[in-house]
Amino acid sequence: MKINEAYNQWAAQYDTNQNKTRDLDQKATIKTLESYSFDTVLELGCGTGKNTAWLLSKAKQIVAIDFSEEMLNKAKVKITDDRVLFQSDDLNKAWHVASDYFDLITCSLTMEHIKDMDSIFAQAYKKLKPNGLFFISELHPIKQYLGSKARFETNEGVVSLEVFTHHISDFIANAENNNFKLLELKEWFDDGFQEYPRLVSFIFQKEIK
Repeated sequence: MKINEAYNQWAAQYDTNQNKTRDLDQKATIKTLESYSFDTVLELGCGTGKNTAWLLSKAKQIVAIDFSEEMLNKAKVKITDDRVLFQSDDLNKAWHVASDYFDLITCSLTMEHIKDMDSIFAQAYKKLKPNGLFFISELHPIKQYLGSKARFETNEGVVSLEVFTHHISDFIANAENNNFKLLELKEWFDDGFQEYPRLVSFIFQKEIK
């Protein structure tokens, strides 16, 4: 099943089913970004808008993009603030947003569906203002090594989505190749379970060439 078709199907239950990865990502996003200031935000892979509402508590304008129409429809019902523009876009192609415009780009639980990370970092660099921030929150590669991947249950069985494994060194190397400086790296664990992390997050900063 194609990724966008899978997320279209998942949208109906995405906000209500048990999902530790989704919930921890929201916690990681808030705890990481609450100390930063930003007015303009580009949210990559916004899904049903689970992080959009909190971003609105700080931002003056958000462009939230996703390639799943059903996920976007859910987000539009929940969030009607005119400071948010929800937009359908394929991250693997050119993003239809302004260049040199955003203070912050966020990308949550999305990179595992992207084969070519270099293209994401390259476009992020173009869209950010000088010294702008690129926040990434992603399933920790150790979870992928152990067999975890994005999936959900239906009446017909479990639907597993196509994913790509990106090592922590891959994130850092692609960032450096596209003139980003690493400001923060943090591993996130489930409450009461410290054997291995569920998520990893990064804050990169655009450096002027």
